[in-house]
Amino acid sequence: MTKYLVVYEKTATGYSAYVPDLPGCIATGSTKKSIEKNIYEAIQFHLEGIRAEGLSVPKSTSASEVLVFA
Repeated sequence: MTKYLVVYEKTATGYSAYVPDLPGCIATGSTKKSIEKNIYEAIQFHLEGIRAEGLSVPKSTSASEVLVFA
């Protein structure tokens, strides 16, 4: 099992998401719930394409942290 970092961003019309370790793997949605579903499906589709091309699946190397400022 491979875990990938997903970055969610609030936009003026909903949400967008991308996966830093899978360049070009992006999704949009009007709600948080829809974007979670859409990015999951985008990752699956992206990985299927990589495998179909005979390429190796990228390892997850991204990390994140939330910093709190007063």
